[in-house]
Amino acid sequence: MSYRCDQPESRSFPDNDGRVWISRYAWGRDYHKLMRRRLAQLAKRIKETIGPYGYRVFVDSAPVLEKPLAEKAGLGWIGKHTNLINKQAGSWFFLGEIYTDLQLPIDKPAEEHCGSCSACIDICPTSAIVAPFQLDARRCISYLTIELKGSIPEDLRPLIGNRIYGCDDCQAICPWNRFARQTAEPYFLPRHGLDSSTLLQLFDWSEEEFLKYTEGSAIRRIGYERWSRNLAVAIGNGSASTEALEAIGKKKQNASGLVREHIAWARTRLKNRGQTPV
Repeated sequence: MSYRCDQPESRSFPDNDGRVWISRYAWGRDYHKLMRRRLAQLAKRIKETIGPYGYRVFVDSAPVLEKPLAEKAGLGWIGKHTNLINKQAGSWFFLGEIYTDLQLPIDKPAEEHCGSCSACIDICPTSAIVAPFQLDARRCISYLTIELKGSIPEDLRPLIGNRIYGCDDCQAICPWNRFARQTAEPYFLPRHGLDSSTLLQLFDWSEEEFLKYTEGSAIRRIGYERWSRNLAVAIGNGSASTEALEAIGKKKQNASGLVREHIAWARTRLKNRGQTPV
């Protein structure tokens, strides 16, 4: 199911212009709920057509190796960035599965079509794609800003730039995504300015505002603390200004130890640029 809702050429924003970058898949509502509901509807229709059968629906809800399964099913190949690519649809799509006890024909596996292209490897901000088809998840910005619960390693913080939730660079640069289709799902369209907000606007959110504006969004799963941590890093990577320094100083007053650590790092970064007195 496609979630592309902009032009791939608008890959990211300059890290010093004060705007945020949030991975496209999180601009709208949480895909898990919609995909699960659609798959359940499909399973029900199959039951109505052929009679009772055993099945279970999965959307990132169990340790299902969905990309290798999709490759074996002929839906696409796993690219050098380790995402699934389809020749007609690129890689801006979600995967979901129905496990069943039905006897189904075996599909022909997809063939790999990356060739000599290394665009995704070359553009990765943290060099997380350590070799073709090999990803060091510990360096991946999606892991660092979403899955990692503690401190972001200091040597990787400057490389994150203005990316506060995930990173699309390796997909956006992929030539196959010129075939990606715009989503037909209003469910996936941007909400609350998440595709165009500034760092300071989002950093100013209270926890209550965070919960309000991320209701029904995949972003809510990281919680307010990690959200604030990520924004502090992004502000530290931006241009020094009186507004930025005031914002991190204000947030520090009631922040957790984790957030204060990243605020202190951001403050030092801004101060060392010498563009604004502190």
